[in-house]
Amino acid sequence: MKKKKIPIDELKAEDFKLEDPWRVFRIMGEFVEGFHELSSVGPAVSIFGSARTKRTNKWFHEAEQTAQLLVKEGFAVITGGGPGEMEAANKGALAAKGESIGLNIYLPFEQKPNPYINHLINFHYFFCRKVMFVKYAKAFVIFPGGYGTLDEFFESITLIQTKRIEKFPVILFDSKYWKGMVDWLQSTVLKEKNIDGNDLKIFQTADTPQDVVEAIRHFYTKKKNNDTKA
Repeated sequence: MKKKKIPIDELKAEDFKLEDPWRVFRIMGEFVEGFHELSSVGPAVSIFGSARTKRTNKWFHEAEQTAQLLVKEGFAVITGGGPGEMEAANKGALAAKGESIGLNIYLPFEQKPNPYINHLINFHYFFCRKVMFVKYAKAFVIFPGGYGTLDEFFESITLIQTKRIEKFPVILFDSKYWKGMVDWLQSTVLKEKNIDGNDLKIFQTADTPQDVVEAIRHFYTKKKNNDTKA
């Protein structure tokens, strides 16, 4: 009797399951390395944005300038380590002689780290990398981007909404770009009571690099005054 062959796809799926116990050690290793490498960085701001933004685009120059100003305020700058607005932010941080950190992710099309990073950490798992963005950031600045940028934005405001992390500034750069999404949150999501009014106060918009710095400065000045009164 001829034996029935197991489809190749099923064999690959079984191999994948067998790898799971060992994958835990790799995950642990990425967390340990990330915590170790970033523990001495000090206050930092994570800057997100599209990898597709050209160097001639205004957002590239604004991200570069924003990073420069943040370094002058005493912050390190953390990005995803890739091209586009991430490269711009790292470039600005390095030009200002600050800590320019890149959390690079291994992708099928191989995202190469940009050349303006003086502290590079490579990740295989998105979720390990995300923890590092949040844990060591005093603020998130979200430049115009696509799915990955939206993912970082919504994850951060969800963590704040559910009180899994302490509130910190989440700033959407270029109000015109984000207007459609913000209007939809107000006119549809809020209207249907899937969020409440306070949830819309978790984030804010800014239109210039100076606005970004001022928003972060204002948040922490207010927080310090409230902590002193308490």
